[in-house]
Amino acid sequence: MYGIGEWFGENFLSMAPQRRQELAAAALDQHEVPRCPFRGKDSKCNKKGGVCSIQRYEVSNQRISFQVGDPVIVCPNRFEQDNLLPRWLGDIAGFDDVYLAHEVPFMRSPPTGREAGRIDVVVAGDEFASDWYGLEVQAVYFSGRAMGAEFSQLRDDNDPAAPQPTSQRRPDWRSSGAKRLMPQLEVKVPTLRRWGKKLAVAVDSPFFEAIGGVSAQPSKDFNDGDIIWLVPRIASNGRLVRHHWEVLPLEESSIKLLAAHSVRREDFEADLKEKLENLTPSS
Repeated sequence: MYGIGEWFGENFLSMAPQRRQELAAAALDQHEVPRCPFRGKDSKCNKKGGVCSIQRYEVSNQRISFQVGDPVIVCPNRFEQDNLLPRWLGDIAGFDDVYLAHEVPFMRSPPTGREAGRIDVVVAGDEFASDWYGLEVQAVYFSGRAMGAEFSQLRDDNDPAAPQPTSQRRPDWRSSGAKRLMPQLEVKVPTLRRWGKKLAVAVDSPFFEAIGGVSAQPSKDFNDGDIIWLVPRIASNGRLVRHHWEVLPLEESSIKLLAAHSVRREDFEADLKEKLENLTPSS
């Protein structure tokens, strides 16, 4: 089952009970919120509850035994550690220097002329934007109960071993990919293609694996596609590190993000029977 992986920038399993209680109070009351170690400039955490990543755990006797696999990033600020992504993209592009611009307006509403969409980050090779790349970052949503019950439990727990998560949760790859990221790519990539520009997309390694993982013959040739996929992972020491990158056309990226398999009819109808409720006749 999945629970908190990193909390306000700290590894959950490494915390003493007192620290878990302190962070639970901050998460519930939103007072004395710790700073985000990934954003820099002494910026306080701006994600409600402060959960940076979730982690799959094995549990025993209602306590967490050990973690399974890599943490799954649920807060986009987690990707900002050490400016790893723009530096990585700059290296791929062959830039000697790297310049950044955040939240650059990309679309405007016809009736009002107001901003209707932005590119998360633009990475340029000089201050004149002689050459540049867009960069979109996508964290993962999770399905299941909100974390409030988790925080309440942790605020009152004194056991050295962390308690098991309060309910079943899981990363919602489909909502994160097909419903959130895919519409962004469909809007932005065709325009950038006309401009002769590329868009980089950053997702963590569990996300990338969930949508098919590394291509059979991954390309690093910019002529082979529109999208530069940057796939970092959180290493065992808690640092965000470079893991994999490849170039794909928009069409192949769409196939990755939209891929899903229908359940068997028997399974669907079994679930249906459990959920059916009789509609009480109106009087």
